[in-house]
Amino acid sequence: MKILILGAGGVGGYFGARLIQAGADVTYLLRDKRHEKIQTEGLVVETPKETFTLRPKSVTRDQLKPEYDLIVLAPKAYDLDDALDSVSAASTKGVILPVLNGLRHVQILDEKFGRTRVMGGVAHIAATITPSGAVKQLTDLHALTVGHRDPAHESLAREFSSLCEKAAFDNTYSENIEQSLWDKWVFLATLAGMTTLCRGHVGKIAEAPWGKETMTSFYAESCAIAQANGFPTKESAQQKALAMLTKAGSSFAASMLRDLTQGYQTEHEHILGAMIEAGVQKGVACPLLKAAHSHMVVEQNKS
Repeated sequence: MKILILGAGGVGGYFGARLIQAGADVTYLLRDKRHEKIQTEGLVVETPKETFTLRPKSVTRDQLKPEYDLIVLAPKAYDLDDALDSVSAASTKGVILPVLNGLRHVQILDEKFGRTRVMGGVAHIAATITPSGAVKQLTDLHALTVGHRDPAHESLAREFSSLCEKAAFDNTYSENIEQSLWDKWVFLATLAGMTTLCRGHVGKIAEAPWGKETMTSFYAESCAIAQANGFPTKESAQQKALAMLTKAGSSFAASMLRDLTQGYQTEHEHILGAMIEAGVQKGVACPLLKAAHSHMVVEQNKS
């Protein structure tokens, strides 16, 4: 299986590197400057337990050919259009595997490529790019969930999942990947909404007098929206999520908080705004989501 990964950022860079270590045929599609740096210095990956350097295959946009069986898209949600332009020369064949936040991208990709060519993927990792260009895994969390959305690509999806089983990260094959996408979305909307609204990580929120109660209410709002849209979150998944979202002493926070505090563009419209839209369409009240979204709009519009 020939795999193309768009970019070598926190998500694509990390999971691609682990797949290369496991013997997978992975090529990165990179911008010229990043391509030159990695070809010269290698791809450096820093984890809580080790640091390693790989010499991966990489190409630039003008070198692309339609020769890949799987094209992995892992940009920020607001960069999807640019990503699709970048892979256009390679995307006339093969299956697309997006691992973006939210769900808007799935509809966009279905409209462009057809459901038969769009797998489902969920990445759980806290990772970033350091000033030196290394991929830095911030916590021990590193899980990838994939699954087929159409029988046409089920065989390839399972083959890819088998490759992931050999790699040094947690891997799950979901028989209902769209439910998995919703499960992550309700979790991430809560984590991003609360950590940005409170400007603090989970542990700090848990220490506040009404922190755990507010976090739990926020999560309940998101779960109610998922249920109204036909994707109810299982009780076991809710318990696991709330344990992470209300853990005392935890330094866990959404990447949206890092982006906000560093003055970067954020995915608030794709994670919070789209969740609110999904709730409004079904008549679900979501005041906490609206408060978090309003806060992000104000912050992003500051001059």
